[in-house]
Amino acid sequence: MSGKIITISREFGSGGRFIGEEVAKKLGFSYYDKNIIHKIAEKSGMSVDFIEENAELSPRKGLFSYAFIGRDKTGKSVEDIVYEAQRKVILEIAEKGDCVIVGRNANYILREFPNTINVFIHGNMPEKVKRICKIHNLNEKQAEIMIHDIDKRRKTNYQFYTDQKWGAASNYTLSLNSSQLGYEKCMELIMNCLK
Repeated sequence: MSGKIITISREFGSGGRFIGEEVAKKLGFSYYDKNIIHKIAEKSGMSVDFIEENAELSPRKGLFSYAFIGRDKTGKSVEDIVYEAQRKVILEIAEKGDCVIVGRNANYILREFPNTINVFIHGNMPEKVKRICKIHNLNEKQAEIMIHDIDKRRKTNYQFYTDQKWGAASNYTLSLNSSQLGYEKCMELIMNCLK
C-alpha cells in the first residue's frame, strides 16, 4: 500500500537534490536518490558504475541517436534494460510508504499513484553556476558547460522514455524557481501541498 510520495525533478545546480533530502528529513519520509543505484544494478545485471552514469542521463545528447543506436535484434538497448529495472525499483519503493524520490523519471513512472506530488525545481543560471562552481571546484565557464550538458542529457532521457517535455509545468504539481524563492520557501511550499 503506497503512502504519500513526493517526486523531485530538477535542473542541475538548482538545489533540487538538497531540497528533496531536507523535505524528507523534516517529514520523516524515506529518501531515495543515488541510494537506489545498487537496487537498479541488481535488477538489470549491470555494474553500479554504469547505472550511476546512465540511469538518469542519456548516454548521447541527441534524441535520434538515443533512439536508434546500440539496439539488439529485439530492439532493446542497454539503456532500455536499465530503465525497466529502474522503473521496477521505483514502483517497489512507492509501495513501501511515505517517501521522497529524486530524479529518475519518477514523476512519470508514478503518475497513476494516488497521494503523489510531483515537483520540478529550476533556477536562474547565475545561481546555478555559482552553486556548481562551489560544489565541483570549477570555474564559471566549466560550470556552465556542465549544467548545459547534464540538463540536455536529462531532457533527452526523459523525453525518450516518457514522450513528454522535461520541465513542462503540466507534468508536475509544482514548478519552483529556487533562485527566486530560496530553498527554505521551496521546502515549505512542497510540504504545504501534503496538508
